[in-house]
Amino acid sequence: MIRRRDFISLLGASSALASPLRSRLVARLSFADTVANQEQESGTSAKLNPTPIAVHPKNPKYFLFRGKPLALVAATEHYGSVVNRRFNFDRYLAEAADKKQTLTRLFLLFRELQSARNPYSPLKPESPDYVAPWPRTGPEQAMDGEPVYDLDQWNGEYFGRLHRFLSRASDLGIVVELTVFSNTYADHIWALNPLRSKNNRQGIGNVDWPEYNSLRDKRLVERQEAYARKIVQEASAYDNVYYEICNEPGGGLPNHATPDEVDAWQDRIAHVLRDELRKLRRKHLVVGQNAFSYASNFSQNFDPSFSGNLLDAVNVHPLPNLHLAGRTYQLGNFMSKELQLIEFRDFFLATQPKPKPCISDEDNAASLYRDDLGWTIHRKRAWMAVMTGAHYDYIDFSIQVGMEAGTEESRRKIRLWMKHLSEFIHSFDFIHARPAPGWIEVKPPHVVEAVLAKTGEEYVAYLADGREIADPTAIEPLHGTLAFSLPAGRFRVCLYSPTGGLYSPSVPVEGGKRVAFDLAPFQDDIVLRVTCEKERQVVG
Repeated sequence: MIRRRDFISLLGASSALASPLRSRLVARLSFADTVANQEQESGTSAKLNPTPIAVHPKNPKYFLFRGKPLALVAATEHYGSVVNRRFNFDRYLAEAADKKQTLTRLFLLFRELQSARNPYSPLKPESPDYVAPWPRTGPEQAMDGEPVYDLDQWNGEYFGRLHRFLSRASDLGIVVELTVFSNTYADHIWALNPLRSKNNRQGIGNVDWPEYNSLRDKRLVERQEAYARKIVQEASAYDNVYYEICNEPGGGLPNHATPDEVDAWQDRIAHVLRDELRKLRRKHLVVGQNAFSYASNFSQNFDPSFSGNLLDAVNVHPLPNLHLAGRTYQLGNFMSKELQLIEFRDFFLATQPKPKPCISDEDNAASLYRDDLGWTIHRKRAWMAVMTGAHYDYIDFSIQVGMEAGTEESRRKIRLWMKHLSEFIHSFDFIHARPAPGWIEVKPPHVVEAVLAKTGEEYVAYLADGREIADPTAIEPLHGTLAFSLPAGRFRVCLYSPTGGLYSPSVPVEGGKRVAFDLAPFQDDIVLRVTCEKERQVVG
């Protein structure tokens, strides 16, 4: 039994962990330099190592980038860095690198209208500030009042911005998900698309919005293919990019394209992307997800996404009614402040037998809410995704035009918390580790756990309060007994604060038996790290 006093220095409220620990900190884990020493070293990395980011050959749940294992961890802007002329992406990327973000997502052909929710999103530029792959030449007016597009020309400003963005991200060692297409969702958003017939000189795209992601209009598909090839031609020289076919593809509205039709279109676009990559002798990844269904209630079956050769990695947008391996998961409603931590954990654990990386992509459970409650929900879900062997991307709504580095508060909180997560996971040999559900044998009530284990050598366990904010008891700290078994040997045990980014002093324990200790009251979350003494010691 580990005595309570051995851990009392850090088992207070997690939001207050940093203060008592700061003076007692033994060491902070160094970041496993996946962002390639930022500008000095990684500025030449792409030239010296032209192999693009790939699935890791020793563990297909992770990536290999510039010779090093990589987990994708990101609190990104809302994906409009290139298409929004007013957005200073140099400032954004510098801040992202400072926070050890390993991914950013970039929409290449999508635009939204200003709305009450997130009105200043980078994806919601004023019409004169929207930069598209094709120039606006007129003389007629498009539906947004600006000149129509000429689809027979490419826009030099757009591709200049794209190259500057990719080059700067490459210098900083940040991977870019290039989202080639997107669902267009509704007629008022379809009205903004250059490929709608009223918006271009060629009259291409005379269809209803649900047919945009289908093969029903041959002339539209031909232009989509030409654009997809152009994106590959421009971006494939960069080793820090991969291609997403389509953001949130969906079908099944009455009398419109079915999910199967949307997937047939995705298959066609994926073939075009890979064909162009083959011609250029490049081996970039193509990622995405199978189409969801609008019919009745929203639902999405991920079994096809993890099978077959369409996708090299799978993007999952955490939502209700996700189906995988015979089970339905409820990962929370859009902008609901629902934590759904057990369902969230169990879904990503269920993806583990599937030999493809899985990315919790664009988590929007509470991203609208720029406060401690919303940020804490995303911190917990981010840790849970990463500690189940998945990857995580969350939209940080604090990043806007003119505030490309976020706000002072978001930098001190959610952005710094994501930095701690990135540093932590890259200090651990996750390539040779596997999720270990059941390793924690005894835990306090309300604790939801996820464990990554390099059996016999090192174990990390994320322990989070799974209570929803609507639960009146959720403000009460957690405490109680935690127990787990270790093989024979000497180990050292310490705790880590996801908010403070600091470790407790470590204590020695003997393996070969169940180890148990009492957790003093803590709030929200904490991380347990157990290391065999024969391994290189980083703390304690």
